[in-house]
This record gives sequence, C-alpha cells and structure tokens, in this order.
Amino acid sequence: MGSFAGHVLPGSFFLVAGLWWTAKYSLWHTTRKNKNLGSTRLASRASQRRLEIIESSVIVFFSCVGMLAEQFAADGPKLQLYDSTEKNWKHLMNWQHTTMYLFFALAGTVSLIIHTTEAAPLALDRLMLAIAFFNEGFLFLYHLHGRVMLDVHLHQLLLYAIFGGALVAFQEVFHRGNLILELLRCTLTLLQGTWFWQIGFVLYPPRSPEWDLKDHNNMMFVTTCYSWHLAFAMFIVGMLHFTVSFVVRSRLKRTPPVEIGLLKSRDRDPESEDEVL
Repeated sequence: MGSFAGHVLPGSFFLVAGLWWTAKYSLWHTTRKNKNLGSTRLASRASQRRLEIIESSVIVFFSCVGMLAEQFAADGPKLQLYDSTEKNWKHLMNWQHTTMYLFFALAGTVSLIIHTTEAAPLALDRLMLAIAFFNEGFLFLYHLHGRVMLDVHLHQLLLYAIFGGALVAFQEVFHRGNLILELLRCTLTLLQGTWFWQIGFVLYPPRSPEWDLKDHNNMMFVTTCYSWHLAFAMFIVGMLHFTVSFVVRSRLKRTPPVEIGLLKSRDRDPESEDEVL
C-alpha cells in the first residue's frame, strides 16, 4: 500500500461498498413500508438472501485480490515473512495490509455461510464485519511509528472513520434493520474510501508537486479537508437514499395493493432477514 495505487485499491473498495450498501438498505427500507405485490417480492427473505450471497462473494473476491496484490506486487514479500539470511523481517507493511484484507475476506466468508446455510446465527455477519473494521483500525494505529508528521496525521484522521464504522457495525448486531445505523455505516465507509484516495494524492502525488510533509499549514488544511470529505459522504448517502426511495415509490405506485388473503402461499412474503431477529 506504500504507493498511489496501493491507496486507490482499498479506497475504491470502500467507495463501492458504501454506495452499494446505501442503495441496498434504501431499497429494503422503502419496500418494507409499502404493502403491495412488488414490494412484497423485493423485501422477501429469499430476495435479501440472494443479494447477501452475491455481496459476500464480491467481498471475498476483492479481498483476495487485495491480498495477492500486496504479496506479489513488484516490491511485495511473495509470502516470505522472515529472511533468515539477512536475519530481518520482510516487508512488514505489506503483511499488515494483507492481514487487513484477510479479515474482510473472513467476514465475507462467514456471511456466505450464514446466508447459504442455517449453521450460524444471522447477527454473526454484522459481528464479523465489526471485527474486520476494528482489526483494520488496530493495524493502522500501530502502523505509523517513525513517520513524518503529515503522514501520521492523515492516517490518524482515517482512524476516526474506521473505528466509527466498527462501532456502528457492532451496534447493528443488536439493532439489525435500523436505517439510521445502516446509513451511518454507509457514510463512514464512503468517507474511508474518499480519504484513502486523498492520502494517495498527498503522499504519492501522480503529477502534482510533492507536499511538504513537515509543514503545519498542510496539516491544518488536511484536517479541514477531512471535514469536507465527511460532508461530501453525508451528501452522497442522503441523495442516493432519496433517489432510490423516490424511484421505488414511483414504481410501486403503479402496482395495486395486494389483498393478503388472496395471495397464494408461494407469493406470500417470508419474513425479511431484519425481522427474523
């Protein structure tokens, strides 16, 4: 991750995740509030499970891509942790980043098991996601020793979004389906994504002049910039939620309300996953 591309990769992952989660939770929340055939099918437990399986598979795939990139890039350790000849550790920064991806891969794998079998309680997927976020923050917290002031500050600001996401995901273990918590997690995930890109542009500018990493004014600017990133993430999540809700309501208005007693058993709406707990 010690390059521009190394920050763009996780940044893009969190950006896509934040946008996807926002659209998904907005869709489910809107359809649960409408009692007609279209919303019944969209909000059914079967439909939710299919989406969760696809999402978990994508998370596992991209986490594995991240691990392979960290290990087998041009300057990667290629699975070598310790050099017995030179008697020193090999590319520990890459190993920390690989470990970060590993925990997200574990979270995706557990989610796949939960949504394809009955082997584990449903809330375990949120718990594993909270652990993955916490582990990410834990690794970055002890990732900054000996670095220049602005470099340290950029990563410290990132920790607010990471640990915030971990705390919100843990709250969802007990309050699954709470739209406020879900959209807050989306906002913090989106903030992570944009801030990873910002770190890449500051520390490894592809074309622009290099930043003075010891200038206190630059430190003040990136702090202000972080607040702008947060405002941008809140705006995007709010606008996407409004757009999805508006489109879904407009589509569902064209579908007549369903008389529950006339529904065939195969058309009945199973409990949504949020209502199972």
